[in-house]
Amino acid sequence: MKWLKTSEDNLQARAFLLEREKLCVAASARFLRNRESRGHVWYLGESEDQIKALLLHNRRTLFPVFNGHTDIPAPRFLTRLLGKTKIHAVQGLRQDAELLETLLEDQGYFALERIDYHLMSLDAETGRNTGEHKSLLNKHCPSDLVLRKPVPSDEEDLFTLQAAYEKEEVLPINSDFNPAHSRLNLKRLMNSEQMIVAEFDSRVVGKINTSAESFSRYQVGGVYVRPDCRGIGIALRMTVFFTESLLAQGKGITLFVKKRNTAAIKVYRKAGFTALADYRISYY
Repeated sequence: MKWLKTSEDNLQARAFLLEREKLCVAASARFLRNRESRGHVWYLGESEDQIKALLLHNRRTLFPVFNGHTDIPAPRFLTRLLGKTKIHAVQGLRQDAELLETLLEDQGYFALERIDYHLMSLDAETGRNTGEHKSLLNKHCPSDLVLRKPVPSDEEDLFTLQAAYEKEEVLPINSDFNPAHSRLNLKRLMNSEQMIVAEFDSRVVGKINTSAESFSRYQVGGVYVRPDCRGIGIALRMTVFFTESLLAQGKGITLFVKKRNTAAIKVYRKAGFTALADYRISYY
């Protein structure tokens, strides 16, 4: 059994990811956009009809989808890959990420930081009690809060929120914040992803957006509320409002949240999300 290179046109690879989609939305989304982002896909198996595991490389990140297997052989192509490009991160289920970390250590690559998350999901069929949530939102949120799609004139306010979000939730340890990169990321989100802003007291005080779209699921990310506006229900109302609009489009929702972020976990549970698995991003 060996690792072989393939592409997003491989129907067996697509089926392999689709069967496990809830657990690998980020990898599935990168797989679907593999050609335009010049990524790479490898499968482990005797043939394309017997895929045991997948490994994706996209934008300096490795996405292992090992399907619970622990007897994964070291991919020979890793030596060539690491010789041509610098790996920024490994992202996936914790057990898969840990195994890939070990394989990378054999190549002299050692993670600088490891962050563990809860992988959570929300689906229309498991859903939420609409009446209960409306009552909850009315009780715990300012009545004059406005939730709406962003407009071009919101960009500067949103950049302030995006920059704060990246500094607080995204940047690896000892990394410098890059304002130009952050602004480009915001423009991409506004142009390519779905987003909602929260307006309170005539100010844009919060945001939430999709960060990936796979076969039948959205990944939600970028959830941020100004520190001086927290604790009054804005994040919960924003999350419920946004996810209801996504569920109405006929897709399920996945997100991952840092295990130490107890306030956010509480919000997501109230919004109807349930924990699926342990997730990890390791930075190099």
